[in-house]
Parts: sequence; structure tokens; C-alpha cells
Amino acid sequence: MAIIDADAHVVENEHTWEFVDESEREYLPKVVVLKHGGGIQRATEWWMIEGRVFPKNANIGADTTESTREASDVAARIAHMDELGVDTHVLYPTIFLRPLTRRPEAELALCRSYNRWITEIWKLGQGRLRWAAMLPLMDMDKSLEELNWAKEHGACGVFMRNAEGDRRLSDQYFFPMYEEASRLDMPICFHSSQGTFSMWDLLSRDSGFSQFKLSIVGTFHDLLMKGIPEKFPDLRWAFVETSAQWVPYALNDMELRFKKQGREWLGADILRENNMYVACQTTDDLGYVLEHAGQDSIILGTDYGHNDTSSELLALQRLRQDGKVSEAEVDKILDDNPKRLYAL
Repeated sequence: MAIIDADAHVVENEHTWEFVDESEREYLPKVVVLKHGGGIQRATEWWMIEGRVFPKNANIGADTTESTREASDVAARIAHMDELGVDTHVLYPTIFLRPLTRRPEAELALCRSYNRWITEIWKLGQGRLRWAAMLPLMDMDKSLEELNWAKEHGACGVFMRNAEGDRRLSDQYFFPMYEEASRLDMPICFHSSQGTFSMWDLLSRDSGFSQFKLSIVGTFHDLLMKGIPEKFPDLRWAFVETSAQWVPYALNDMELRFKKQGREWLGADILRENNMYVACQTTDDLGYVLEHAGQDSIILGTDYGHNDTSSELLALQRLRQDGKVSEAEVDKILDDNPKRLYAL
């Protein structure tokens, strides 16, 4: 069986932005060092974009090297994966976990450069480094173009935040993209994140729980309450880096709301029937989660390269060693389910 890390990261560097046209260079992030240090973010370097600064090296795992987490040395990254017993990393971004710009032309430049940078990594990875595409969602026509380009260059999913600008992800604005992703057999992957400047500013001093985690739970709830997965029956959906302990709570809340509205409850197999997957953590009560979410809907990622509450470099090995779930369930979580989600 294969071992698939369903949530690994790359940390962007200056080379990430070398793929823009000359006319787009004004949009490039710049590296700055703050005179008074990084404060609660503990960063020594920051990206500056349109006058705002975002930590560049705050959430860095000491169990990885700069060259492996930035994938500037792909051979070293692959060698580390071999040491960890991992066959495939599905790569998610770092800088895009927050809103970066309000300008469509700047978003297009940043997304295109990122996608072309990570395509170089994919090519060197010989099929073991797959990735989630960044789309310039302020321009839907450009998003559809970029989605097709990414599919042809190793992308196995579409990265999305908890919201995009002033739009919730149940907004029909996104329907053309959902339709095209379904046609291309690419899942929509909601990663722990914040995509709205107003909420970013409001929660900037938060520990990250409300800012990044709860917002994705709300997205899960909103999509099912509004029946969005039913409109795209072949599209797969993933909810990544928020643990899975919340799934029973969210489903219980929805069942109560369905009944109050006189709607028929969708039943115990709601995740499987709606092609939904949730990334767990080894600290979850996995027996309880699997009872409510089902064995076919849980995946696992290590958050490779980062150092936060979701980071556990040895999570894939510990899942089997801990003995909390059966061998058959482990095989599904590490192989069958992520393979089906990402069409690997």
C-alpha cells in the first residue's frame, strides 16, 4: 500500500516570484526585516505586499531543513520522505493562507508565478510531489484558464480559503469553477486559512483558532446546509488542517436545523454521499470520529514544514503504532481515501 501525506507544505522564497512578466514586477512581494522584531509572530523576515506585512519564517518546523521545506533541493525532500516512509506529498502553500491583495491583476500575477514555481518542483519530484493549484478567483475567466493549465502540470486539487474576498464559498459566483474542477476530476480543498481582509484584521491577535480553524468548519456547515455538493454530484471536497473532532458536532447541529426546517436529514453517510473528506489528527478521538464521519471520508496530513498545533511529522507512522483504529481503517486513511480524493 502507498503512504500519502494529504497535507504537506512548501514555504515560498524569493525564487517563487521569478515567473512573472516584466510588466507584473510591481506586484511582487518584498522581503523586509522589521526594526522592532516580529512580536507575537516570532518572525525575523516578513513579506511586504501592498504596504501590508505577513510573516515569512514564523511557522517553521525545526524538524525540517530550509532546503526541504522550501523544496529548493527536491532530492533532499524526497530523501527525507523516504526516511519517513512516505510515498507522496500533496503540497499546499504557506503565504496564501491569508489574503494578500484586493487587486485582480496582482492576484493573477502571484498565483501564476506560484503555480509555475511549484510545477518545477513537481517535475523534479518524479510523481511524488503533487500540489494544490492557486487560482486568481477575482477573475473567473482567468481562474478557469489557470485551472486547466494546472491540471496539465501536476496539480491534483484546488486550494481555497474559508472565503474569498466578500464571497462565501456557497456563492454561485464560484459555480463555473466548481463545474470545471468536476470535469477535470480535481477536488476543492479548503485548507485552514483566512481569505477576507476584514476578518484577518479583526482576528490578527487571535491564536489562530478563530482565524484559521473555525472558519473552515463554518464553510463545511454552510455548503451542506445550502445543498451545494448536490449541485455538483461528481465533485470531491476536502477540509484540511482543522482536525476532525468537530465533525460529529457539526453534523448534530445540522440535523437539528434540518428537522426544524422540516427537511429530511441526509443521514449517517452524509460525508461519503457528498464526496467529502476531512483531515484528522492523531490527537483526535478517532473511534468517535470514524463512527460519525465514516471510514471512507478521513485522511491524514503531517503539515510538513510548519510548526503549529496541526504539525506532527511522524503522524503517519504514529497512526499505525498507536493502535487506536484497526489496520484496515489505517489503510483507508493513509492510502485508499487520499488516493480517491486526489485521483492519484
